Amino acid sequence: MLEGELVLVEDEGETVLRAGDAAAFPKGAGNGHNMINRSAKDALYIEIGSRHPEDVTICSDIDLMSANADGRFLHKDGTPYP
Repeated sequence: MLEGELVLVEDEGETVLRAGDAAAFPKGAGNGHNMINRSAKDALYIEIGSRHPEDVTICSDIDLMSANADGRFLHKDGTPYP
């Protein structure tokens, strides 16, 4: 986190992140996560990932996955979103 405050929502619960904090997720962990700004101010953070073409992102908390090879968003059964 560079500025502000965000709430990191993971499968295990929520964590408040403030400037100077970091979060990391090991490959293959399958921990669905997102960030929510519940404050009245803007927040600024850096997101870093490898984006290898063979990688697939699977969201554990919703029916969504995406292959880095083509960037399409799909249902977990492989059918494309309209």
